[in-house]
Amino acid sequence: MTPMVDLAFLLLTFFMLTTTFNKPQTMEITMPDKPKPDDVQPEVNEKRVLTLILGEGDKIYWYKGITDPKLEVTNFSADGIRKVLLTQNAQTKDMIILIKALEKSKYKNMVDILDEMNITDMKRYAIVKVTDTDKELVKELNL
Repeated sequence: MTPMVDLAFLLLTFFMLTTTFNKPQTMEITMPDKPKPDDVQPEVNEKRVLTLILGEGDKIYWYKGITDPKLEVTNFSADGIRKVLLTQNAQTKDMIILIKALEKSKYKNMVDILDEMNITDMKRYAIVKVTDTDKELVKELNL
């Protein structure tokens, strides 16, 4: 009986050490270095900027441009933000997407929007802080 138990533990140890464990799947995000005070920010054409504001209740508020924004609302469905991203990308070459999350949005929403960036093959996007203007626009739309 003892040799059989030894053999069982030997086989168990062998298979545990030789198997490959599942590697966690992660999305690589390259974050830029913090700008230095003497760095010059590059000029960006306002028409190429699309801003996404992640709100509560799985809503996404979005607008195109920087000045005089016209806020619209969508969701995380295939006919929602994915359609918006694909349509805007077809209209504007080399689009830059700014992702902003309100305090009441969920962490899941940020993961979902990063997944959408990957699904729709958006190359240029940034996660930035929400401005007071964005908060006011969302508040006005919800009234």
